[in-house]
Amino acid sequence: MADSDVDRGKRRFLVAATGVMGGVAGVAVAVPFVMSMNPSARARAAGAPVEVDISKVEPGMMITVEWRGKPVWIVRRTPEMLASLTKIDGEVADPKSSVKQQPEYARNESRSIKPEYLVLVGICTHLGCSPSQKLAAGTNEGMGSDWPGGFFCPCHGSKFDLAGRVFKGVPAPINLEVPPYAYLSDTRLIVGADSKGA
Repeated sequence: MADSDVDRGKRRFLVAATGVMGGVAGVAVAVPFVMSMNPSARARAAGAPVEVDISKVEPGMMITVEWRGKPVWIVRRTPEMLASLTKIDGEVADPKSSVKQQPEYARNESRSIKPEYLVLVGICTHLGCSPSQKLAAGTNEGMGSDWPGGFFCPCHGSKFDLAGRVFKGVPAPINLEVPPYAYLSDTRLIVGADSKGA
């Protein structure tokens, strides 16, 4: 009888020890598996917000930065460029930016926080080509004398004004996207984050 009590005690000990070891082994296997689902440092950096120094951007000038693998244009518009926006409301498909291609704070005539600076994702909303800048008004490389300035997509002929609004009758269905952004100071902005942390 004493031998069977000892055997039962050993059996319980072995079952408990095996269960504990199995649990430890399960955690040891699960931790690396779960950790492998986290994005790499490179992937986190690619999606991270980008700080931009705009102190050297002259009126009428555009710079391009990269955010999430996309070109982002920052245009410093002149008073003449801004004045041209209201003149062509009847020529653009979505003059009041009703389609959500911008954060709420950029849902205005200039599609920006500060009218002087335009921030746009430089990818055509038709098939993803990158439009070229045709900022100057008037005759501009075949754009015609009535061209108010803006962006032209050479892939299929879509045209956008100086607020990224799409003209009527072109293949692109909606305006160019305005990414989330915020001003850190008068000379620095951050693309990919705003005051709400988007």
